[in-house]
Amino acid sequence: MGLKCIHCGEDCGKHPVMWDDKPFCCHGCKTVYQILNASEMEQYYEIQPMAGIRVEQADVGDKYAYLDLEEIREKLLDFSDGGVSKVSLFVPGIHCASCIWLLEHLNTLNPGIIHSNVNFPKKTASITFKDEQISLRQLVELMASIHYVPEITLDQLDKKEGTDANRDLLIKIGIAGFSLMNVMLYNFPEYLPGGEQLGETFTKVFGWLSFLLTLPVVFYSASDYYLSAFKGLKHKIVNIDVPITLGIFTLFVQSTYEIATAQGVGYMDSLVGLVFFLLVGKWYQGKTYQALSFERDYKSYFPVAVTKIVDGAEEIIPLSRLKENDHILIRNQELIPADSKLVKGTANIDYSFVTGESIPVPKRLDELIFAGGRQVGSSIEMVVEKEVEQSYLTQLWNQDSGKKETESGLYTMVNKVSEYFTAAILLVAFSAGIYWLFNDSSLALFAFTSVLIIACPCALALTIPFTFGSTMRAFGRKGFYIKNTEVIENLDKIDTVVFDKTGTITLNRSMKAKFIGDTLSEDELQMIKSLAANSSHPLSVAIKENIESEDLFEVENFQEIPAMGTSALINGKRINMGSRKFIMGKVDNDPNSTNVYIFIENKVAGYFSIENTYREGLAEIIDNLKNKYDLYLLSGDNESEKKNLAPIFGSEANLFFNQSPSDKMEFVKKLKKEGKKVLMIGDGLNDAGALLESDVGLTIADDIYSFSPACEGIIESSKFSGLFDFLKFTHSAMNVVKISFIISFLYNLIGLFFAVQGTLSPLIAAILMPISSVSVVAFATFSIQYLSRKKLS
Repeated sequence: MGLKCIHCGEDCGKHPVMWDDKPFCCHGCKTVYQILNASEMEQYYEIQPMAGIRVEQADVGDKYAYLDLEEIREKLLDFSDGGVSKVSLFVPGIHCASCIWLLEHLNTLNPGIIHSNVNFPKKTASITFKDEQISLRQLVELMASIHYVPEITLDQLDKKEGTDANRDLLIKIGIAGFSLMNVMLYNFPEYLPGGEQLGETFTKVFGWLSFLLTLPVVFYSASDYYLSAFKGLKHKIVNIDVPITLGIFTLFVQSTYEIATAQGVGYMDSLVGLVFFLLVGKWYQGKTYQALSFERDYKSYFPVAVTKIVDGAEEIIPLSRLKENDHILIRNQELIPADSKLVKGTANIDYSFVTGESIPVPKRLDELIFAGGRQVGSSIEMVVEKEVEQSYLTQLWNQDSGKKETESGLYTMVNKVSEYFTAAILLVAFSAGIYWLFNDSSLALFAFTSVLIIACPCALALTIPFTFGSTMRAFGRKGFYIKNTEVIENLDKIDTVVFDKTGTITLNRSMKAKFIGDTLSEDELQMIKSLAANSSHPLSVAIKENIESEDLFEVENFQEIPAMGTSALINGKRINMGSRKFIMGKVDNDPNSTNVYIFIENKVAGYFSIENTYREGLAEIIDNLKNKYDLYLLSGDNESEKKNLAPIFGSEANLFFNQSPSDKMEFVKKLKKEGKKVLMIGDGLNDAGALLESDVGLTIADDIYSFSPACEGIIESSKFSGLFDFLKFTHSAMNVVKISFIISFLYNLIGLFFAVQGTLSPLIAAILMPISSVSVVAFATFSIQYLSRKKLS
């Protein structure tokens, strides 16, 4: 055995390329190794030894020069603004954990790359980069230099691939089906009493005809199984296609031997039937999973409301009703839901949700602003240029999932079980085959192949995505939207719930605001309302709703400081609105009310006294929760509401007031250090840090809804009373997962019980194998549907 290449694991031959006393099969592999070594990225080889792809020597030259053309660049880029661009590339060379690690650390190879994410199942890399430091062409050339060559096409690649793959599968099924009918016809005498009396000539002819018809089935129809098995073994992974491949070739070799030596017609009918039913099962699984798929439906539930301007009046509409040419209003810190053109106001767009870069980008009138940006400053008006894609916003939301380190115990367990499952099945199959070879050789082949075919961890692996996926869909239909399936498992582990007060347990639009101080003129009231209208903070909303004036003035130099207040120039006058500390530099000592102070030009005009209205059913929700969870309340306001909230929460000890955003975050951090699993429920404005720090962060969505990427879930305000039911339902979902696991294990045990006895034909095993997966998936999906109708109001 010759030396193995350090990079790709291929044989180096008689004359290996040496560098730093390490052998390489070619100069290409040596170059890639040198690039990674120079960037201190040797961990690539620690994750998966010899994980690289062999580099075919090719001079890139001007191969990617076309990527410098603006019209090509525009079609390929997902986003480009403020000197930052984002592109999604299909990279067929992605095959293991090392590939993912390297592609997600491309910024180490070039500082112009901001960050990159890999979608392993789709083999795509989403890369955000700075145009000044690296062009699209240079990015692709960099990827090609480490031999992760993107496959670039301007067609709808995903749809085309899906169609081609489906057509190929149907052709393979057709060939296998045609061969099966004819092979069974040739073997028909063998099924009848006295079939052994058939003349030797007929037996030979039928045997060789069966052999010829079996060849395209074995070497074409079943080829995907061999390819998958080979790729797995090449990277030292024994996947489920290894025993299937072994079973097919065992039957083929044995049958060919019997036909060649004129001992009979072999088992060609069982072999062709095995492949046919495996392929039909694969097709049926795909159709079933597509029919039960939650993702398409889930995306349509994504709950973003937007303010539409119709004949000068504001109207709140769901995002799904937003159309091209609609006139919309975007306030400070609100998300831009669709590609739109700026028609009024001063726009400073924070694209951190899209690119990770938080520096606001100024925009001019009539300039296009991409979906996913967030306005920083005064309200702006826009005209929608392109209808919204809710799936795009959902993808952006999930893009942030890597910022919160969570480990799914269930997924880890399933991966471990699947890893050892196939090795255990191979051991059982060889043991059964050897046992019958010495006791009853006629049963040895069936026992060996049936064990290989019938045992499958697929049902086990599919249980979690379909159970949790169906739960996501059930939650979405009831007004509770979660980022991804891992949130369900994390919610099941929660033992502590922390509430924000303002805008979370209080109703924004039902708050009463009474002004105390100097008598305000009509113009001054309009200026205060104009300032409040630019903020989505609950107290600003309350003040705006309580001032009757309809006309709004133009607002300039708007600023909003979290937990402090807002400031702007209106009609040439400076107006500040916020806490007493923000306006007067003194702490508010009035413990009996929530006050918002007003500063107009050179004096403090007075303050609005805010009377809180609590959400309907709050006392009942808290009463249910405190029997199972530790409850805390954090508020940035003073203690004016303590006397009202203490009876609801049962104690003053867990009520904390005058909490800044950093105080809230530190409080959650402290609870986690104590080993608590924390659910934080806030409004996403002054508590974004606490939401991000918690195990699960939820925000409450009112009519106008300021979306917070820091949260893992959003609950409609009208469904707040069902919070306890949603949390309880995660336990039901976990029970469904456990029952599905038991069903899957029982299926495999019962199947193996019959298979090892040699009484189960490989043909029957091939029929039962996909049925097991489909039945477990169906059980998980329909159980969740039934339980959701019963337990979720």
